[in-house]
Amino acid sequence: MTTLKISEKDDMILKILHYFITKEDYKPVIINGVENEIWLENFENDVKLIRININYIHNEEQLNYDYFKVKSIMKSIKKNTLSFKMNVINLLLDTGENVKIKANKNIETIKVNKVTDIKKNKTMQDLFPNIKTAEFTDKTDVLEFFKLTEDMNETTMKNEKKLAKIFSPKKPIITYSLIIINTLIFLLSLFNIVNIDDMYMMFGANYELVASGEFYRLFTCMFFHADLLHLIFNMYALYILGTRVERYYGSKRYIVLYLISGLVASLFSCVFNNINVISIGASGAIFGLFGSIAYFTYHYRGTLREFLTSGIIPTLLLNLIIGFANTGIDMAAHIGGIIGGLLIAMSIGIGDKTRKNDNINGIIVLLLMIAFLIYMVMIK
Repeated sequence: MTTLKISEKDDMILKILHYFITKEDYKPVIINGVENEIWLENFENDVKLIRININYIHNEEQLNYDYFKVKSIMKSIKKNTLSFKMNVINLLLDTGENVKIKANKNIETIKVNKVTDIKKNKTMQDLFPNIKTAEFTDKTDVLEFFKLTEDMNETTMKNEKKLAKIFSPKKPIITYSLIIINTLIFLLSLFNIVNIDDMYMMFGANYELVASGEFYRLFTCMFFHADLLHLIFNMYALYILGTRVERYYGSKRYIVLYLISGLVASLFSCVFNNINVISIGASGAIFGLFGSIAYFTYHYRGTLREFLTSGIIPTLLLNLIIGFANTGIDMAAHIGGIIGGLLIAMSIGIGDKTRKNDNINGIIVLLLMIAFLIYMVMIK
């Protein structure tokens, strides 16, 4: 009968991984071309990356090369996630006694001879206060080994289910409904036009009557378009953006995002444009979807590459270029939409990244901004 033995190094690796995955919400990162090292990420933490190096480092030259590798991988991850600053914990599990650790900017290197060294390390205690009470033992028996492995698998599966719920394909019913409603209203306007002023009055364009108490125009204006080209351009952008935002935020949050972003965009248009300027179209609400996508990619950095290679960024750039080049485009509404989209996304939260403090702060800032804008409209 053979006895299963667990090496001291495997034991250390398992316990380190178990703690950071199950207690600190880190996730493994797949990095091509590296051997005998494990990378973990958590962009919600001040320490974005944890690197566990199993390779033996026995002199200063090898240590310098190790620092070079860490910096190269950091640079690559920063580039792919558009991160400006990134702190890394570099855990060395097999280092010669004569090797002296050097200070490196944004890289905290720690020698680990046994797993309890992590718990006793002052830097680790400062960065991860919960580590002081972590249950680290110097040796794990076979049963505990399998239990720790099972815990990590369960945590990983829970995270995968959460991600699957967010990223799984869904029918964008609200987006399609909005496109149909906008199109029907445009067609209806074609059959009811007597003159341009009557059309604006009938279909609720956003202009000086808002200050007279017709606040419904702040919403109705986002469903009214001046001509066929205006409608096609906005509905194409809505299709590109809306289908993704509805998938990531869910239908209920999505409709809130769309309508309140349009409201904020309309208020910005009233406050920062001349009182006689008439504002119509869905573009303010659509720019709010851009803002919500920016908030989403900040929390889910893995989606950034997909967004950069999809039609979303070209659509945004095209809208901005046309807006700055054409004096007939309401840039105040576009800017207001983006700001509104960011704040609303912060207020309603997103997937498993929802934080109560962020929600409360987002709601407070959003309500204060809307109240201030309404006040400015009334005194203008």
